[in-house]
Amino acid sequence: MVKVNMHEAKSQLSRLAGLAREGEEVVICRAGHPWVRLIPHEGSAGWRKPGGLEGKIRMPPDFDREDEQIIAAFENPEVLPGGE
Repeated sequence: MVKVNMHEAKSQLSRLAGLAREGEEVVICRAGHPWVRLIPHEGSAGWRKPGGLEGKIRMPPDFDREDEQIIAAFENPEVLPGGE
């Protein structure tokens, strides 16, 4: 366990954070009494690797099929309610 006073913690925060990330318990004291404990953030998964869902998501064969009604709505504003 590493115990440091508040002033030392301010000047050495990067080093203390590194120790905490490595699993060291870091306690910051105030007036000689433990005040806070510095711990690493949980849930940091690190870098994401692309392709993690490969083979798990299926698209229907007609996924990118053109929809004539949607095309008409874009090309002819009168098709839409309130169109001009």
